[in-house]
Amino acid sequence: MDNRQSEAGTRFDALAALFDASTFRHFEAAGIAEGWRCWEAGAGGPSMAAWLRERVGPGGRVLATDIDVSWTGTAATDGVEVLRHDVGRDAPPPGPFDLVHARLVLVHVTERDAALRAMVLALRPGGLLLIEDADPVLQPLICPDEHGPEQERANRLRSGFRELLRQRGADLSYGRRLPRLLRGAGLVDVRADAYFPVTSPACDVLQAATVRQVRDGLVAAGLATDEESDGHLAALEAGRLDLTTSPMISAWGPSPTGDGSQRLV
Repeated sequence: MDNRQSEAGTRFDALAALFDASTFRHFEAAGIAEGWRCWEAGAGGPSMAAWLRERVGPGGRVLATDIDVSWTGTAATDGVEVLRHDVGRDAPPPGPFDLVHARLVLVHVTERDAALRAMVLALRPGGLLLIEDADPVLQPLICPDEHGPEQERANRLRSGFRELLRQRGADLSYGRRLPRLLRGAGLVDVRADAYFPVTSPACDVLQAATVRQVRDGLVAAGLATDEESDGHLAALEAGRLDLTTSPMISAWGPSPTGDGSQRLV
């Protein structure tokens, strides 16, 4: 998913509308306060960094990194530093951090094990890691109520999109493994939950932008036709589909050497 394409901004806005409230709920449970140092890894759009900046205040620090900062750059203000960074290959940025967060990042990163280690290493003693990633295999349908040909076509296109992601190195079952992986990385008191909307206007916006962004890849790989994409986009525009997303699994835990006084609940 190339951040330089115009559809990327639409996708980031739709993802924010769908998932920011759930992420903010986890941030609130973490007890984020003034003076915290936060690293938003693979930030994508600016919404996470902007929210964190308001909470940590002038005495805190928010670092937003991405391999492509085309859209993240708008978050660069007093208190927010934006840095081009490959979380799977580059050394962790200078810390340590009270909170490290990544959403919809590791599922796409080939070097995801190295990226997870880097984020753990960047934590202060007792600092918190919150990882949120989708699990498309756990709930593969974009139209759970597959009651007609338009819904069936939508699910065929979603299947093609999943295959395209798999061919490009995405781990489509990654979300469900997060609790085990965080424990294996040395975090303690690891917990997790999941969230996904059943239908939302933002789901339609996200799907339309995604189809426009990947349709050439789907056609080139023989996973869909232009006619199928056009028909699906027309059904979206007409509002005839109830779309959902893959479950967003959130897993979190603190570094084991802290006093345990700051934890997500």
